[in-house]
Amino acid sequence: GLQGEEIPAYFSSPSSQIEDLLSEGQEILVQVSKEPLGTKGTRITSHTTLPGRYLVYMPLVDHIGVSRRIKDEKERKRLREIVQSMKPPVGGLIVRTASEGAETDEIRTDMEFLLHLWNNIQKKKENSTAPSLIHSDLTMVLRVIRDILSPQVNRIIIDSKEEYENILSFMNTYMPKQKYEMTLYEKKEPIFDANGIEMEIDKILGSKVWLKSGGYIVIDMSEALVAIDVNTGRYVGKRNLADTILKTNLEAAKEIAYQLRLRNIGGIIIIDFIDMEREGDREKVYQALEEVLKKDRQKTTTFKISELGLVEMTRKRTRENISRILGEPCPYCEGAGLIKSKTTVCYDIFREIERTSSELGGHNILVEANPEIADLLYEEERVGVEELEKKLRKKIIIKGKAGFHQEQFNIIES
Repeated sequence: GLQGEEIPAYFSSPSSQIEDLLSEGQEILVQVSKEPLGTKGTRITSHTTLPGRYLVYMPLVDHIGVSRRIKDEKERKRLREIVQSMKPPVGGLIVRTASEGAETDEIRTDMEFLLHLWNNIQKKKENSTAPSLIHSDLTMVLRVIRDILSPQVNRIIIDSKEEYENILSFMNTYMPKQKYEMTLYEKKEPIFDANGIEMEIDKILGSKVWLKSGGYIVIDMSEALVAIDVNTGRYVGKRNLADTILKTNLEAAKEIAYQLRLRNIGGIIIIDFIDMEREGDREKVYQALEEVLKKDRQKTTTFKISELGLVEMTRKRTRENISRILGEPCPYCEGAGLIKSKTTVCYDIFREIERTSSELGGHNILVEANPEIADLLYEEERVGVEELEKKLRKKIIIKGKAGFHQEQFNIIES
């Protein structure tokens, strides 16, 4: 991915109308730039970018850029000079964050690989007819090694011998000077259980996240935005209330940044910190949030804490958040988060009986419903059933159906 890399503004903001550039039946080479998100389809571009370990090659753009995440000006200058000295006659290059500290030979090897890859793509394109898959990126495992591996990683643990060999081969070819401890996991206990990952996955699907202090945050996701609420919970503190609030908010800022990355939450995000009366406390919390967000590979933009304790921020969204990948909308409530109460369903049944009674022949009306709803109609709502029987001059028979969910019912003649 190109998150956090420096891409020229005109690269993603064409001003021309598409009908001026393309004609029906024309064959063009395109690349997926963004995966489908919700109801939005796949985004594609004709500006190809080929990411390597240290560089991104842009065959159609004459530009040299250095990742914004490389802050040291001397290092930025060194890398820019290296890339300018080896820049190919056609195309441009972006220096990736992983290049920080890399030697000239390592960067040159990466560039030669990307140029070779582009030549292969061009040859395959010439011998293909639309629609065709010309090139696909590395497997997910190797993309992680290429894009995420950094000096902060201590060890790589993998439970597949085949992928273990693939990683070793890839690293020996493209990252020969970088040494990481590699472990082939062969124990009976599942690898996620052994490393506490299964527990984290279970937490992802929940909306409440507890803080070590006893406070908690609640993450509420909707189509429009994500709202995150901070609460002190069980934590009351040993000093005054203002200190308790500050400590909880500081802890929450760190956890929120972690949860945004963990859940891959993007778009508009509103954080409702606990109200702080002291201006200095608001500034401390804002700075703490800014600091932890620097570790995020996705681009984030934050605005100062308001008088109400709200922070508005955005985070670049490149793919679905993890809860949409791991879960699906509840078939009962269709993602609303609630269903009708049992009493409400009983009154729905009463109204439906009145609406349809004239269409039903016979002397009896059969109501099929969830067993708990049927019990309620027989007991607490029995008076309502009897009143309907008198009004309609028909007998109402109630039958519990084990397979029915709480809102489901049938009204038929009997």
